[in-house]
Amino acid sequence: MPDYLLECCVDSVESALAAQEGGADRLELCAALVIGGISPGLALFEQVKANCNLPIRVLLRPRFGDFLYSEFEFRIIKREVALFREAGAEGVVIGCLQTDGNLHMEQMRELIAEAGDMKVTLHRAFDVCADPIKAYEQARELGIDTILTSGQKRECLMGMPLLQELCALQQETGAPRIMAGAGVTPDVIRKFRAQTSITSYHLSAKRIMDSDMRYRKEDVPMGLPVMDEYSIFRTDSKIVAEAKEALLGK
Repeated sequence: MPDYLLECCVDSVESALAAQEGGADRLELCAALVIGGISPGLALFEQVKANCNLPIRVLLRPRFGDFLYSEFEFRIIKREVALFREAGAEGVVIGCLQTDGNLHMEQMRELIAEAGDMKVTLHRAFDVCADPIKAYEQARELGIDTILTSGQKRECLMGMPLLQELCALQQETGAPRIMAGAGVTPDVIRKFRAQTSITSYHLSAKRIMDSDMRYRKEDVPMGLPVMDEYSIFRTDSKIVAEAKEALLGK
């Protein structure tokens, strides 16, 4: 039987617990998932680790936006790799690019050396790199365990042709493992199972909850004014469970 894996991206203890309840195999922990995810705080990691039994890979991204990092930003990422290694993370999720859209190999080597025995996922910086086949080969050279990708499209269904090509490379070389992400739902997993050999999927399984706040001060945004300050994004264990069933062909 293929080695299927369902990774759930979470940014709270509550979501981590829901992912575990639904049958996720692994967590990707971040903060601010609503903007694509940035590095979580160490205290959040400690709480998730104390309350969940799943392996945790930590997304390390110092800010929203692209993956061309200043020297200060790179130092922050490198220090975070060390901090989460010491805290007991199973792995880190990283990615650094050069101005020409290729992987920044020098920075990646430094981060992977800092990671030591931890597993390494190349995150969706891969999806905005100039040459995905070259980037795959570079990731293999670096010893990267997993590549999280939508096939360089907005959603993974749109990127299925490239994902199929990458999956063929994985079968030839053995690693890195291709993990489909972006727009993953139980129905999407069923379509991929029918048309591809991909066995790893990444989803957030989010639902929007209304805050319990009764008193609400309107028109005082704390961030982007297009976002509702009283909406909370949380992982739904039922969606995770349905995704797991779809992955296992049930």
